[in-house]
Amino acid sequence: MDTRNITFMNWTRRTFLSATGASTLFAQPRTKRPNIVLIISDDQGYGDLSLHGNPYLNTTHIDRIGKEGAQFTQFQVCPVCSPTRASLMTGRYNYRTGVVDTYLGRSMMHTDEVTLPQILKQAGYRTGIFGKWHLGDTYPMRPLDRGFEEGVYIKGGGIGQPSDPPAGSSYTNPFVYENGKLVQKKGYCTDIFFRAAQEFVAAHREEPFFCYVAPNAPHDPLEIADAYVAPFRGKNLGAKTEKVYGMVANLDENVANLINTLEKLYLLDDTILIFMTDNGPQHERYNAGMRGIKASVYQGGIRVPFLVRFPPRIKPGWEVNYIAAHIDILPTLADFCRVRLPENLKIDGRSLVPVLTGQPSQWPDRTIFTQWHRGDEPVLFQNAAARTQRYKLVNGSELYDMDNDPSEAKNIAVAKPEIVSKLRQEMVAWFQEVSETRGYAPPRIFVGTEVDNPVVLTRQDWRGPEAGWDRTSIGFWEVDVRAKGNYEILLRIPAAKDDGEATVHFGMRDWKQKFTKGSEEVRFAALAFDARKGRLEASYSYSGSNSKLGVLMAEIRRM
Repeated sequence: MDTRNITFMNWTRRTFLSATGASTLFAQPRTKRPNIVLIISDDQGYGDLSLHGNPYLNTTHIDRIGKEGAQFTQFQVCPVCSPTRASLMTGRYNYRTGVVDTYLGRSMMHTDEVTLPQILKQAGYRTGIFGKWHLGDTYPMRPLDRGFEEGVYIKGGGIGQPSDPPAGSSYTNPFVYENGKLVQKKGYCTDIFFRAAQEFVAAHREEPFFCYVAPNAPHDPLEIADAYVAPFRGKNLGAKTEKVYGMVANLDENVANLINTLEKLYLLDDTILIFMTDNGPQHERYNAGMRGIKASVYQGGIRVPFLVRFPPRIKPGWEVNYIAAHIDILPTLADFCRVRLPENLKIDGRSLVPVLTGQPSQWPDRTIFTQWHRGDEPVLFQNAAARTQRYKLVNGSELYDMDNDPSEAKNIAVAKPEIVSKLRQEMVAWFQEVSETRGYAPPRIFVGTEVDNPVVLTRQDWRGPEAGWDRTSIGFWEVDVRAKGNYEILLRIPAAKDDGEATVHFGMRDWKQKFTKGSEEVRFAALAFDARKGRLEASYSYSGSNSKLGVLMAEIRRM
C-alpha cells in the first residue's frame, strides 16, 4: 500500500476529530481490544424487523447490523426477560443464578455469580449500562454492584411497575437512576437511554468499553408519541400493534443515532455491535409464522433476532444456521476480546466465534434447554423445551422436526420414541443438575448497609402466596439485617380511605403505628433490629376491619 495514502488518512482523522472537539488520538492501536455495544430490546419479537419479513416495519438501521455482519437464524432465549438477562450476564442457565421469574422476589440474581461486566472490567474495559437491568434493585444486586461502572437505568422490570418511585410511571420525563442517584430526565425513555449511551462511548473512546443498551421498549405500557404511531394506522393492525410498531420505529431511529456516533468517532469497525431481544412478542402479531408468543417455549416465544457486526472478523451477510443461545454470549465476547475467564467458572454456553468467522469444518451438535413458569420453583417438564439442531422436545411429550416443521405443527413423538426418550433423559439430568447448583431459595435483601441506606423494599421483590401487584396483595421480604441498631421505617400506602393502623413485623416482634384518613405515609421511629436474617412484613388495616393490606413500599433507614 502507498504510505502516502496512510499519512493522508491519518491526517484526515486528526482534522475531523479536532474539529469536533474529540481526542487527537485519531485511531486505536491494533493491539487494543475491540469495544462492545450490545443492544437488547424488551418484548420485541423475531418478526418485529423488516429483515425478518415484517410487511409493515422498516427497521433499516437495525437490519444494517445483520446485513453488514452475521444473522443467526436459530438463536434461542428464555420466554421472559429476567431469566434471559441472567443467562446473558453469566453464560449460565438462569436456574443456576437464582433468577426463575420476573417479579415477586424471583428475579434477583445471587451475588456470587460472575458477570460479563465484571469480567470485562477486570480486563481493562470501561463498563456502562443504559436502560433495564432487572436482576436486583438493592445492594449488592444493583448493576453498579455487579460490574457496571456507570449508567442511566431503571429499577424492576420496567417503567410503570411497583419499583418506580411515587409518580414515576411515565415513559416521558421518567425517573431513572443516573450512576445510582434518582433523577428525573426530560424526554422519551428510549431516547434518554440511547443519548446516554452515545455520551458514554464518546467519553471512553480512547479505552475499550462495554456499552450495554437495554431499552424497556416495546414493553407495556405502550407509550409513544403519536407521530410514530400514525404511519401504522389504517392497516388493520389493532391499537396495540400500532403502538408497538411505533415504539420499534423509534428504537430503530435511536440505533441509527448510536451507529452514527460510532462512525463519527471512527469506532464502528473496531466495535462488536450486537442487536438482540429478550423474548418473543407480548401479544399476537406478525411473527414469521412461528407458534406461540412471550411466555411460551414454542419458537414464537424463544426464537429472537441475534445480529452481530464486527468487520475485522465477520463477513457481511454471513448467515449462521446452527442453534445458539443466550448462554453463548459471555464466552463468545470473551473469546473475541481475548479475555480470560476466571478459573473454575462453570459456563453452560460455548464460544460462537468459530461459526461467526467461518472456521469450523465440524460443529458438534448439542442440546439447549429452556424452561419457565410462574412460581418459586420450577416443575420438571412444565413449560420446558430441549432443542437439538434438528429436533425439539416440548413439555416432555411433544416432539417436532425443526428442519421440516419449523412452525411446530406436527407432533411426531409417536413416530420417534427413541428420540423422545433420549431428550427426556437429557432434560431430567439437566433439571436435576441446575436445581442442585444452589436450590431456589432467593437472595436476601440487605438492610442497614452504608451504601444503600435507606433501602427501598417494593412489591417487585416481596414474596408469599398472597403477594402480587394489586391493591389487595400482601407479602413479605426475605431480608438480611447487616447491622444491629435503631431503624426508621417509612411505609407508603394508597391514600387512606379511613383511619387505621400499620404494622411492621420482623422476627418475633410487631410494631404498630396509627394513621388518619387521607394518609399516604406511615412513619415508625427508632425500631430496634438485631443483626439477623428473617422475613419482614409491613401491612395496614382500617379501623373496625380485620383484613390486612400490603403497603406499596417500605423505606428502611439505619439511624
